[in-house]
Amino acid sequence: MLEEGQECEYSQRRNRADGFDEEAIAQLLCIPGQDFARTAAGRRVRIMYTSMTTLTQTWMTLLLSNILPSDHNSDLPLPECQLVYAILTRMSVHVAQLIADTIYLFAGMPPTRHPLDPDKSNRAIGFPALITGLCQSFGVPVTPSKVIRPPITRAFIEKYCTPRQAQGGAP
Repeated sequence: MLEEGQECEYSQRRNRADGFDEEAIAQLLCIPGQDFARTAAGRRVRIMYTSMTTLTQTWMTLLLSNILPSDHNSDLPLPECQLVYAILTRMSVHVAQLIADTIYLFAGMPPTRHPLDPDKSNRAIGFPALITGLCQSFGVPVTPSKVIRPPITRAFIEKYCTPRQAQGGAP
């Protein structure tokens, strides 16, 4: 249990100049022979879904569905890679603070419009189950127009979180 004002190991590490070892992250999160996608200058920026281990894919799905909502889930940006690495190496992580920070960011973001259809938003809905539940508990009639992702079970993992051959790779 963290005392007030105390940071978890993940936050401490993230805030240090020497923070996380990207090579160690790649070795833990990627299938053998795979690595981060890089910028033209060679800077590591994300791990593509096809380069992830099953365990990394599972954690990515959990995080991007429930803790750090995103409608983009074909890769894991470096900061989220650091979070998965922290979890898998058993660092303490203040999940409630991560969720609170994410809600704060979502609440302060101006809506963005879809480039082809200005009547549509181009942003993920953060915490749809929480919002729906709060609305229902206060008597607001709710008829969800979007199906909320199914629970992450063994069947879900076997169907959606298994390493796939990268484009152009050998079978």
